[in-house]
This record gives sequence, structure tokens and C-alpha cells, in this order.
Amino acid sequence: MEPATVLMFGVAALASLFMAWVIGAGSSGATPFAPAVGANAISTMQAAFVVGILGFAGAVTQGGNVSEAVGRGLVDGVTLPPTGVIVVLLIGSGLMAVGIATGYPIATAFTVTGSVIGVGLALGGTPAWTKYTEVGALWLLTPFVGGGIAYGIASVLPRPSVPEARSVPVLAGLVGAVLANLEVSFLEPGGGTAAGGLRWALPFDGVAATGAISLAVGALAAVVVRWDIRRDVTGGLRRFVLALGGLVAFSAGASQVGLAVGPLLPLLSDASMVTPTAVLLGGGLGILVGSWTGAPRMIKAISQEYASLGPRRSIATLVPSFLIAQTAVLLGVPVSFNQIVVSAIVGSGLAVGGGAAVSPHKLAVTVVAWVGSFVLAFGIGYCGMTLVPLL
Repeated sequence: MEPATVLMFGVAALASLFMAWVIGAGSSGATPFAPAVGANAISTMQAAFVVGILGFAGAVTQGGNVSEAVGRGLVDGVTLPPTGVIVVLLIGSGLMAVGIATGYPIATAFTVTGSVIGVGLALGGTPAWTKYTEVGALWLLTPFVGGGIAYGIASVLPRPSVPEARSVPVLAGLVGAVLANLEVSFLEPGGGTAAGGLRWALPFDGVAATGAISLAVGALAAVVVRWDIRRDVTGGLRRFVLALGGLVAFSAGASQVGLAVGPLLPLLSDASMVTPTAVLLGGGLGILVGSWTGAPRMIKAISQEYASLGPRRSIATLVPSFLIAQTAVLLGVPVSFNQIVVSAIVGSGLAVGGGAAVSPHKLAVTVVAWVGSFVLAFGIGYCGMTLVPLL
């Protein structure tokens, strides 16, 4: 590798680490435990510490799908050069840093996706319409699906006719069944699930075995949560909120690390000594440090300024957040955790207190920031790469 190429790769790697730090300090580090902090189940500093560790674990074990999509799936016909990677990461991290400084959650997925597409098209690439359809569908459906599920859960949990010792374990069972089917890199060569790895213990195989193991894990989770709630309702609800927050934090790392390190993947063909696993480790470390050093401000903003959350609303917020996040990881679609969690917070707030439970001004500014960040990132990326050859 030529010295100039090494230098450019080093600069791109530093920009990627800075982007990972910004993600940890912003969306990935703040949103997963914000509902738990709002429910007084954990302090802000404790949440930042735990979310950093879990985000690192998710980045290393599940970060490959989204990283590949961001690095190679958003524009056809071109490979981003080091200068393009640097432009993408500086745009994304710069806009995210503005969001952290102002307290408004800029959507990381919008900024990075917009900048990658803008830079790629400026270099002569063609739109990847199939991938855009997947990304656009998930982005558009997230507020309605996530908010709708949160609204439904928050509407049911307070009802006297549906005791929490029955309703919450049902949710725990659903989460447990999904958890058994999470694909992680270390279970089998090329990735596998816990349900798939345990099929050898059953006398039958295939979909039936996977389904049986998933039901067993879900039933175990439901039994444990039911026992805990019957023993101590308040404490049991808070512990379930913490467990959900941990799963969402893990999923956040898996999804968001791709936004930081994905643009680096096309460069690895010229840097054979660097592996995708090493890149994921570096991105996970950046998220870890960002969560520990910069996330508390955003955690406070989301947990306190959007709505006043209790344990029941937190559960209603985190269950759909976990499900949507893992769907995005499975499909390899970059998704904003700010959008996921804020949509769920709004849905649960409408169920509990109507419009009074949510700040309309804060919500409107957030939506404008989401849309504006994508348009701005696309425009800066396209214009930036058009001007670079002239400099």
C-alpha cells in the first residue's frame, strides 16, 4: 500500500472512530435507557455506563449486516474512495454533534444515509432503488408501527381487568421468543441463533424444532417475570424495564455501528491486514467511549423533555423499540434509534394522557430535524464531492 493511501485510510479510520463516538454519545447511547431513566429504574450515569458495554457487545456480534448495507448497498456502480469516506463521516458526525450540543436528537441513520447517497451519486454511481425501497418503507412505517404498538400496550397495562401479573409476562414471553432467534456471529460459522444451535437436543429438526425452542425460551421468560411481579409489583416492573433497556442497548450497538464503520468496508480491499471484525471492534469501542462520556445529556433530554415516563409507559416504549431494531438488523437496513424510541414514547404518551403527555413543540422540531438532516446531508455530500476534484 502506498504511503498516501495509508495516510488517507488512517484519516478515514479516525473519522470513523469520531463518528462512533458521536453515535455513542447521541442516539445509540441515549435512547435505549432513556425510558428506564424516566421510570426512575436507573440513574443517568448508571444508564450511560451499562449502555456503553451492551452497545459494544451488540456492535461486535451483530453489526455486520447494517455495516455491509451502508458500505456497499446504498449506491450501485461505484466504490467510495478514501476522500469520499472522509466526507461522509465528517458530514454525519458533524450534524450529530450539532444535535448533541443543542439537545435535539438528530437521526444518525438519516445523516449517514443521505451523505453516502449524495457522495456516491456525485461520483457517478446509480441509485440502488431496491435498497431505497426497504429503507424508505422501514423509515415511514416505524412511527406508525412502533407508536401503534406502544399505544396498544400502554392502553392495556393500566386496566384492572388485565392484571400486570398476566399482561407483562405475556410481553416477556414475546421478547424471550424473539431473543432466542437473534443471529449473532459467534454461535455458528457465519452466524447463527440460540434456537438453531439447540436444535440438536430435540428428536425433530427444521422449523418445528426452532419454533419449539423459541416457545420454550419465551415461556421461561414469562414464568420468571410473572414470579418477580407477583413477589414485588413495583420492583418487578422496574427490573423488567431494565432488562428491556439492556436488549435495546444491545440492538442499538448492532444497528448503529454500521453507520460509523460501514463506509470503511470498501477500503478494506486495499488494506488486507485490516479485517471487518477489527473494524467492528474499533467501532464498538468508539460507541463505548461515547456512551460513557457524552450520552448523559441526551439521556436526560429524551427521558425528561419528551414525556414523563413511568414503568408501564417505559415497557410500552421499549418492547416495540426492541422488535423494530432487530427487524432492521436482520434486514440490514440503517435505522434511527431516535426515531424508533421517540415514536414509541409518543405512542405510549397518547394512550396514557392524550396530547398533554407529549410536548408538541419538541416533537415538531424533532421531525423537522429528522427530515432536514437527511436533505442537508445529501446536499452537502453531493456538492462536497463535486467540489473536491476542483480543490
